[in-house]
Amino acid sequence: MSVFGNTSSSFSFGASNTTTNHNPMKDIEVTSPPDDSISCLEFSPATLPGNFLIAGSWANDIRCWQIEDNGQTVPKAQQMHQGPVLDVSWSDDGTKVFTASADKTAKMWDLAANQATQVAQHDAPIKTCHWIKSPNYSCLMTGSWDKTVKFWDTRSSSPMKAITLNERVYCADVVYPMAMVSCADKKLVCLKLESEPQEYQKFDSPLKYQHRCISIFKNKMQSSPVGFALGSIEGRVAIHYIQPSSPRDNFTFKCHRSTPTQPQEIHVVNSIAFHPTFGTLATVGSDGKYSFWDKDARTKLKGSEQLPQSISACAISHNGNIFAYASSYDWSKGHEHYNPQQKNYIFLKNCAEDMKPRAKK
Repeated sequence: MSVFGNTSSSFSFGASNTTTNHNPMKDIEVTSPPDDSISCLEFSPATLPGNFLIAGSWANDIRCWQIEDNGQTVPKAQQMHQGPVLDVSWSDDGTKVFTASADKTAKMWDLAANQATQVAQHDAPIKTCHWIKSPNYSCLMTGSWDKTVKFWDTRSSSPMKAITLNERVYCADVVYPMAMVSCADKKLVCLKLESEPQEYQKFDSPLKYQHRCISIFKNKMQSSPVGFALGSIEGRVAIHYIQPSSPRDNFTFKCHRSTPTQPQEIHVVNSIAFHPTFGTLATVGSDGKYSFWDKDARTKLKGSEQLPQSISACAISHNGNIFAYASSYDWSKGHEHYNPQQKNYIFLKNCAEDMKPRAKK
């Protein structure tokens, strides 16, 4: 039973009713998008019937939509923080959403009651939040610019564990039983989560420049996490295995760069999402484009036309059918380039075919 009542989980698309240049791919527009830059997108888990999408924004709000069978979207609920919302995470059963904010707090949003309560506190903005569901415990992992990662039992105001880092947390991801944390000094920390959260491995970045996003990937059977993709401000992604079978398994590739001209324009990689069935990945960038990639074949599957502004976030639905991406300013050129008159958009695309690996010839 859905937290919002009965919904269907099938999904098909009709033609988009918009042809303006803010939507060059003619994808479906999400109704009532946030009024400021969109920082994060997250689809509901498989445990929840139907598809719901959450977005956090610099307007200090979190919004939830139901996605209907025809691809149209219905705004369902909204909550607020006292500062920009920087990350969101669903609970494993889909009844709650966790939100991390620049106001130094994280909240738990009970969707059925439409009530949000504070469940975490840091000494600086909270950049990341991820729900961890283990056979032995459940907790919220928060990563902050106060140089700590904390783990919260939502029934207590004190963290059950805190890990101090050398620098601010810039991005993180969790695919049980593994967590990855990336810091401002370009150091990476791998955590094991089985019995309790603990440091497993630390290593230096495979990339030269500041990290912007990280996403864990699974093995070929999609049964357990084995590595991560790391995106930087320098239009480059690193594919990195925690225990590579060969040194050649780890590599980097260029993306979100203009076609070679003098000088070439290099753009920020804002978000990376892996397909839950195929293990292929999507990247989005400040060049206003998205791309689909096959990391195993080391090939690009598809690229998009250019949107008028950055693509700041993306997500893929639990069944692998829907790719959501946000067209909004990503602050990569500083606050002086922010235009409050420019509208923000979230688009939905049927990605099931486009993200399939190509048959080997």
